[in-house]
Amino acid sequence: MPTSAKPPEVSSSTLLTKAATPPRILAADDQQHILEAIELLLRPQGYKVDVVRSPEMAREVLASAAYDAVLIDLNYSRDTTSGREGLDLLSEIVALDSTLPVIVMTAWGNVALAVEAMRRGARDFIQKPWENERLLSILRTQVELHRVLQQAERLAAENRLLSAQGRQEFIATAPSMLPVLEAITRIAPSEASVLLTGEHGTGKEVAAHTIHSLSLRASRPMIAVNTGGLAEGVFESELFGHVKGAFTDARTDRIGRFELAEGGTIFLDEIGNVPLRQQAKLLRVIESGEMERVGSSRTKKIDVRVISATNSDLPAACQAGQFREDLLFRLNTVEIHLPALRERREDIPALAMHFLSHYASRYRRQVHGLEPSALQSLLQYSWPGNIRELEHTLERAILMCRTDQIQPADLGLGLQRPQAQNLEELSLESVETILIRKALQRFQGNVTQAAEALGLSRGALYRRMEKYGL
Repeated sequence: MPTSAKPPEVSSSTLLTKAATPPRILAADDQQHILEAIELLLRPQGYKVDVVRSPEMAREVLASAAYDAVLIDLNYSRDTTSGREGLDLLSEIVALDSTLPVIVMTAWGNVALAVEAMRRGARDFIQKPWENERLLSILRTQVELHRVLQQAERLAAENRLLSAQGRQEFIATAPSMLPVLEAITRIAPSEASVLLTGEHGTGKEVAAHTIHSLSLRASRPMIAVNTGGLAEGVFESELFGHVKGAFTDARTDRIGRFELAEGGTIFLDEIGNVPLRQQAKLLRVIESGEMERVGSSRTKKIDVRVISATNSDLPAACQAGQFREDLLFRLNTVEIHLPALRERREDIPALAMHFLSHYASRYRRQVHGLEPSALQSLLQYSWPGNIRELEHTLERAILMCRTDQIQPADLGLGLQRPQAQNLEELSLESVETILIRKALQRFQGNVTQAAEALGLSRGALYRRMEKYGL
């Protein structure tokens, strides 16, 4: 029992900032009067306190709720002084969440038991009867440290994902883009799931950013993930996170993309490439708003809006048994189709000047425009790689240009009609670029058919397209 039955007076120095979420504490002890004393001490200090009387109840509560700190007794069975029950519970809690501070307490404390508890991951050790001020001081310190560690983990993960992302301007003036603009304007402020369809490189991620920026979630992050590019072995870890020790290389806890997008939007690109087994797990999260990190039994509630994108025919994939129909229903509350660049040629001049300005500034080149013949080349080209290929073409042109105006030769579009006698003079990368462009042109941008014609997997073709800016 505590040394003082009367809790200390509440003061501004002992309360955590009232604007912050009240710290939530779990206390586990087999003696009811100890739990009552903890509640009497902590609740006036602004803490939310949950109490349980056994390790089994503690495990159950920890699996379904999040806490800022845990106080646990080391002995629960009558006439037991070994501390084994509490030490085992401590090890499980640390394995569940290594950032969660655990303070152990026992009436039978000794140095050896304290050392063992600290070795297993306890943040501090309290012997009953405790001193109120010391217990409060330990809790304040550990709660603040826990919140700092959580925030640091989240910021570090956000920085890794967002530092390389640059939001592109959504340029759309062609008549074929008017339905797209109308749909985005109408649906963006809602919470509806959106499925963006269209060929590879048509600007689906830019459209997703535009939807997010016009939504009520604009102040929160938008997290983009290429689900089609994730190996099946890391799919769950990337999307849902993992806890330390969940698998061989899990040396630390890792936050997943869904948690990073909390309160904001998650953009699931290439959703049509997700394997069936993973589709079921994705469906559960989208349906219930609940998920668990890999290796953890704790269920977390998440609040995210889902925008997905694909260049596949998902209804046909459902008919073929390659895509879950119930997942498609969840994803395409609203479906927006982005036309290929060859279907919106009116936008090519504006897009070209946008990329020209961007890369001229990036590479500090004094290039101010395109020669009329160069612009004509852009308008006549079929653009199997769509806007992404146009962007890569302008970037290359900026680097190759020797005057203040881009010439047709700077664009490198002549590679679409290679002469057989020149193949021996080309590098392997140039020949690969030619073959991929030809295959994409032949199948009108259909990556699956182009990959089959080239004898590649979809993933291998995507990697080459990314490598060559297609």
